[in-house]
Amino acid sequence: MSQTALQTIVPDSNAPFDSIRLKMLPAVPMTQDQFFDFCQQNRKIRMERTADGELIVMAPSGGDSSAQNLAVGAQLFNWSRRDGTGRSFDSSGGFILPNGANRSPDASWVLLTRLAAVSPEQMKKFVPLCPDFVVELLSPTDSLRQTMEKMEEYITNGARLGWLINPRRNQVHVYRPGQPVEILDNLTTLAGDPELRGFVLDLEPVWRP
Repeated sequence: MSQTALQTIVPDSNAPFDSIRLKMLPAVPMTQDQFFDFCQQNRKIRMERTADGELIVMAPSGGDSSAQNLAVGAQLFNWSRRDGTGRSFDSSGGFILPNGANRSPDASWVLLTRLAAVSPEQMKKFVPLCPDFVVELLSPTDSLRQTMEKMEEYITNGARLGWLINPRRNQVHVYRPGQPVEILDNLTTLAGDPELRGFVLDLEPVWRP
């Protein structure tokens, strides 16, 4: 009989802890609705699920990471309200990517024209699409390698722009479809043009929370 097993992972050299990844299939298969209900029953635990069915249990954010996430999300929300062409989401927003993975970026944004195809009932659960723009902010408990793999997954599944923000090194990795990853050092601001026209992220509260 197969059993749920804990996967062995080599920790990232810069991260003191890694997210726990549990192999859930075939022992515990869950539909998308069942996984949503499972997450609602365990709301204090932030979880994602890979396209292969592995459950990822992520550590809670520390004080600095929480402040950094809020700084990014607040700026994206304020710009989105002014721009009016899309809707922004925080780190608790779940998405079902085309490959079947369940992901929750630290911040994200979706065009209203794409959200128009999502029913009101679907919006009450995990949104069945990949955001147009995603941000992942590397916390002390995150693996850089795994987060880079996640960014590639977003781009492969339809994201038009992705930012991996690494406060450990004051770096931003910029992802776009069909282009090499651009690594930028020691920026004070970062513009989202042309995908997010007029959005400029102030990085000072991220580098110095």
